[in-house]
Amino acid sequence: MKKLRKFPLKRRLQFKTDYRRRKRLLLSGLPRFVVRKTSKNIIVQIVEARLEGDHVLASAHSKEVVRDFGWLGHCNNSPIAYLTGLLAGLKAMKIGVKEAVLDAGIFKPTKGSRIASALKGALDAGLDVPHGEEILPSDDRVFGGHIADYANKLKTENPELYKKLFSNYLKRGLDVESIVEHFNEVKSRILKVYGRV
Repeated sequence: MKKLRKFPLKRRLQFKTDYRRRKRLLLSGLPRFVVRKTSKNIIVQIVEARLEGDHVLASAHSKEVVRDFGWLGHCNNSPIAYLTGLLAGLKAMKIGVKEAVLDAGIFKPTKGSRIASALKGALDAGLDVPHGEEILPSDDRVFGGHIADYANKLKTENPELYKKLFSNYLKRGLDVESIVEHFNEVKSRILKVYGRV
């Protein structure tokens, strides 16, 4: 008798879905705090599993932070990940979602990562998401202090490389050394719109 071979599912072969992890998340019965990163953006959604398929309860995109709240920095770093997570968390709280589980897809959140920054934003919004404190980034990293320090160092040591690396920041009119102050301004705008000043 010929033995049947069992092949992994298509999305697993494409490294898009870890079905075992997804099953554990669904069995929790809580909405999922889904964080996805592309090469240029951060996307955060609060998703509820239903029989007919996943239903998005609230979402935030890094482009939304740029468009609606005036972020001038890069759209795929720790500060924008935090702001996007904060925005999604505030939207979720506004519709009555108070807790969720982290869904990082096939990625495992590591300390200081963009996924961990988005999680920290959601936690600061008041959303209850089970996590280990050791993965959350430091405030300096979330606020962009590491970017400002590097820009300061590069500006004195290699001005040409500084202009090349931070050309998009400079084009938008953001002084890279003052990214922390800019971050705090954008954060206060988000909190003001959602009633948490």
